[in-house]
Amino acid sequence: MTRIDELLTEDRPDVLDPAATVALLHEGIVDAVQKLGRRGVVVAVSGGVDSGVVAGLCAGALGAQRVMALRLPERNLSEGSSDLGLQLAQTLGSPTVEEPISPVLEALGCYRRQDDAIREVFPEYESGWPYKLVRSEPTGGMIVFSLVVERPDGAHERRRVRSAAYRAILSATNMKQRVRKLIEYTWADKLHYAVAGTPNLLEYDQGFFVKGGDGLADVKPIAGLYKQQVFTLARYLELPAGISERMPTTETFSLPQSQEEFYFGYPYEQMDMLVWGQRNGIAAHDVAHRTGLDAETVGMAYREIGHRRSATAYLHAPAVMIGGTGGDG
Repeated sequence: MTRIDELLTEDRPDVLDPAATVALLHEGIVDAVQKLGRRGVVVAVSGGVDSGVVAGLCAGALGAQRVMALRLPERNLSEGSSDLGLQLAQTLGSPTVEEPISPVLEALGCYRRQDDAIREVFPEYESGWPYKLVRSEPTGGMIVFSLVVERPDGAHERRRVRSAAYRAILSATNMKQRVRKLIEYTWADKLHYAVAGTPNLLEYDQGFFVKGGDGLADVKPIAGLYKQQVFTLARYLELPAGISERMPTTETFSLPQSQEEFYFGYPYEQMDMLVWGQRNGIAAHDVAHRTGLDAETVGMAYREIGHRRSATAYLHAPAVMIGGTGGDG
């Protein structure tokens, strides 16, 4: 089977032949679902471009009626995400169900754990104040995280987060991704479907996913596509404009937050080129003029990309089988 990277029409990660790519992905989706012995796929649609493209590809490959578009809103999600998911399902002609996950998260103590961790940084914090985590500017060295809260008067305050509080906040928010995946697989079992994952190449390569959460899936149709290529397919598939033009967010914290300020450190257009250059051994000065960055900054970004790939290898790792691979699994 032809590989996605062989379909690039130019020596750039932001261009591809959409018709040929869609045909290839359709073939791959059909083949994967057949080999898994499943009847269709479940896709959790967040209103973002990645899940929209995955749902559109699966509908084109398997037929819209064999794609269950799950909407799993949570109280910290941006307003309208579930509505965009509904609009997507209606555009595709796929069945859709909304299952709010806030009650489950409340019962599991997710919000309490978040609040307790935030109070380690802001003792005066009151439940309901919007907040987010943000990273330091890229330097090629250690990344430092800070917590931003919005006070009742609308003022924002930022304080550095120590590692223990950072892990506590992150472990609580990761529950959201794991609860969503639990519901996806519950529906997959009910329908005898496979679960389609939505990570793109940047997220997959750089470990921007939760183990046992959004990193868990039976088939990952767009894990070989850079973010700009995903947007190209969204337009080609004629997804609703609210999805195909929507800027990437983390959809995790209650304050608006870009993926750039939380994880990648660069806008996705630059990040595409940086990851592409680092993966393919392209000299920093050759990538510099394509990104608007200088060669020193590109080299610094290369180092961070390599370090982050190594640091997140655990997320990709299968279970370690001690004493052999036999047994019931």
